[in-house]
Amino acid sequence: MKTGTIVRISEASQVNVRLAYSTNAYVRSTPVDALARIAALGFSGVELMADVHHLETGATVGLWPVDTTQRQIDAVLHALAVHRLTISNVNAFMMNKIGDARQPYWHPSWIEPDAAYRQIRIDHTRAALTMARQLGATSVTTEPGGPIESASGYAAAMDLFVEALKPIVEHAEREQVVLLIEPEPGLLIERFEQYLELTDRIDSPYLGLNFDIGHAYCVGQQPAEWIPKMAAHTHHYHVEDIAATRVHRHLIPGCGAINFRAVLSAIKETHYDGWLTVELYPYIEDPDTAGRDAKCYLETVAASL
Repeated sequence: MKTGTIVRISEASQVNVRLAYSTNAYVRSTPVDALARIAALGFSGVELMADVHHLETGATVGLWPVDTTQRQIDAVLHALAVHRLTISNVNAFMMNKIGDARQPYWHPSWIEPDAAYRQIRIDHTRAALTMARQLGATSVTTEPGGPIESASGYAAAMDLFVEALKPIVEHAEREQVVLLIEPEPGLLIERFEQYLELTDRIDSPYLGLNFDIGHAYCVGQQPAEWIPKMAAHTHHYHVEDIAATRVHRHLIPGCGAINFRAVLSAIKETHYDGWLTVELYPYIEDPDTAGRDAKCYLETVAASL
């Protein structure tokens, strides 16, 4: 299931990084404007958010899959072509449009006690897979189950997650778009062992892993050690730095404690040729500078390998 190596050797034997930047840092821009800004930074890939935000002007912008029109799809496709960008992934993890006061990224989750509220997440993911196919994207990222709120505990929550996922994975197979689970601190699936438990129960080539480098570090799993172990499952990487405290706050690569030389070297050794998407949603005040700094740092580290 792995798609090859993110670090490529050129004719001059220089190591290059295939980098994308997530539009979740551009919540104050329209999707088309975000694509232009990301391309201007020199990125060749972009992760599109399957979400909607409210600009300061009061206008609502974004790509909410259930409501996305052909006109919106065509506008994004045109912008991708004009700026020579490739979609690295469609991110259907965040659900700011719903605006749940508890945590707008996590809710509605796959394991909400309220079945009707849970269905919003299910329908959203189904529609995101269809939208991804329309956009020519090969993968969609979703949350790893959500926070456990039921007194029945982990086992019951995992059972609920599995049963909710099964028909959506079947839909992913029909759309030929891979659904990626992204382990995250504080949610049902935090660690790679738990992800493997899930794949033991749902066996499909259209269910894969979004390996988030920072999330792994937060839960004490050294990314460079786990990259080869999870290579057969990994379709896409999220990249951000994390402070030595392991508190889950995304930092620009090079500003935290993660050893990116070891990370990029490990990815190179797995022969992965997919995307490394920089995810810096805390930097909405100045996403251009954050993206530029991240790109420069990662390319410098890669060139030193």
